[in-house]
Amino acid sequence: MSDTGHTGRREGGRDGIRGAALGRAPVPLSVLDLVTVGAGSTAHAALRTSVEIARLAESRGYHRHWVAEHHSMPGVASSSPAVILAHLAAHTSRIRLGSGGVMLPNHAPLAVAEQFGTLEALAPGRIDLGLGRAPGTDPRTAAALRGAGRLDEAADEFPRSLSELIRFLDDDFPDGHPYARVHAVPGPVQGPAGRPPIWLLGSSGFSARLAGQLGLPFAYAHHFSAAGTLPALDLYRQSFRPSAVLDAPYAVIGVAALAADTAAQARAEVLTGALAMLRLRSGRPGLIPTPQEAAAYPYSPLEREFIEGRLVDIVHGTPDEVRSGLDDLAKRTGADELMLTANAHGGEARLRSYGLIADAYGLPVETPEAG
Repeated sequence: MSDTGHTGRREGGRDGIRGAALGRAPVPLSVLDLVTVGAGSTAHAALRTSVEIARLAESRGYHRHWVAEHHSMPGVASSSPAVILAHLAAHTSRIRLGSGGVMLPNHAPLAVAEQFGTLEALAPGRIDLGLGRAPGTDPRTAAALRGAGRLDEAADEFPRSLSELIRFLDDDFPDGHPYARVHAVPGPVQGPAGRPPIWLLGSSGFSARLAGQLGLPFAYAHHFSAAGTLPALDLYRQSFRPSAVLDAPYAVIGVAALAADTAAQARAEVLTGALAMLRLRSGRPGLIPTPQEAAAYPYSPLEREFIEGRLVDIVHGTPDEVRSGLDDLAKRTGADELMLTANAHGGEARLRSYGLIADAYGLPVETPEAG
């Protein structure tokens, strides 16, 4: 695994990773957009809402807006992060945009290098490349994406694929390597250019340890694996070795969070996402149900236990309640940044939530730049 220790040239500069807290927020706040599709809506509407969220986040001082790769899930429209990010880049001017993440085993490293090299050329200095080793879907769909024979092999070879991707981005395969004359374009072969910082994402210790060993920033999926947050962050920090990218660890956690005008409204909204997850986990994926459907659903005792367990890990309520919950989470975990995801039926509820949270923290209202 020695080759994965190569981190290449400084990845976009430390300013591309670290963000400054604004207003009264204890750490920078960012957005993880799952591009959810609600019952009665369409993927077109979900993607339009994603643009609206990115523009709101930019105007209210959120640090970055990430989208995540999912497949074969009716309730999300984010199977192609690079395509969505190009669209978001055309509708924003300052906010950092990135993948949270691209599931590297699903793709050839050269293809990812060229996609994100293109994004960096479109929006210089604003692109993050977050990478995961999970499939972002069920095993059958993963097999369809990769080819059945590569399913286990692809995940096991993540460190090698990561090293290969980094070398394509830096265009520095050594002489004699089979890819020494293969160039990712856009890329360094065309002249001096920046390139996106690489992040490792995960919900277990594997990526936490690897990110620490390589001196890369790390993002943990607290929003769906809360029990493992502290162990993973501890492992990341204990494993961290300073690199050309970072002098010290930098950890982001994804947080399910939704604010509404009343606590009852917030609970009604987050219940829709919890029911969607219940159906997904029981092999019945679908569109995100309406609040009315979620309230009327005939939960069995086991289903009710699952739902309540999900809601415990979602920071929801009035804006002040959400702010208090986020402050407590930042303090307990020592996270350097909180990335908020609002998994609810309607785009209006998610947009309002991000606005209310910004208000609760006193984040400034900034005028969007023309372009």
